[in-house]
Amino acid sequence: MSADAESIALPAHRYLPGRSERHPDDAFDHVKALAPKETRETTAHGNVAWQYGLRLFNHGFYWEAHEVLEEVWMRAPPNSRERWLVQCVIHLANGALKKELGQQRAVLRLAGLARECGHRAFAGGEGLVMGLADDEVEVVCVALEGAGNELSLGNSC
Repeated sequence: MSADAESIALPAHRYLPGRSERHPDDAFDHVKALAPKETRETTAHGNVAWQYGLRLFNHGFYWEAHEVLEEVWMRAPPNSRERWLVQCVIHLANGALKKELGQQRAVLRLAGLARECGHRAFAGGEGLVMGLADDEVEVVCVALEGAGNELSLGNSC
């Protein structure tokens, strides 16, 4: 985990649609601005926006993680392993949020989408992409589907 990402404070509260106050539209602009011009495997460790997005996810800030990671995804080259992986993590964040909201059908759909994106990201046979291992993604997918509680990513960073 990047030291810079660790030094950025976590939000004061988690946004749960319909249950808590939404963050201002510009609440995460300061983090998004730290994303490099292009999201690449070779710079993932120093990509503060990517690292902070993972940190948000690991602390249960799923809506917030999606907000930050969307910027990282937009900066990844089309059809790249990086783009597929960031999309995978965004689906995982959305799935975790839906799980908290009790929307199980949406959870299952998003876990399937995450798994599909993960397969594309790891199709080259590499064990790690942007610091994440393919088995970490699978563990979170299984947990979302109801067979586990491990909602953590980035242990390989």
